[in-house]
Amino acid sequence: MLQKIKLNKPEDVREFVRAANKCDFDIDVSYDRVMVDAKSLMGILAMDLANCLTVICHGEDKEFKGSLKKWAVN
Repeated sequence: MLQKIKLNKPEDVREFVRAANKCDFDIDVSYDRVMVDAKSLMGILAMDLANCLTVICHGEDKEFKGSLKKWAVN
């Protein structure tokens, strides 16, 4: 599953990482050529949050998918 998201503030990043950590599969976040583990708070904070990020899920979780809707970009 691929989903474009926009994390606007550090609180969004913390909430996103908390939701990702509840999943038992890998989740990556990418922008341009940079890819980090979605469960890494420092990794995501180091990304350019001014741009949209792409979330790549290597599994499926209804709760996490519902959480992504909060930050989804059409």
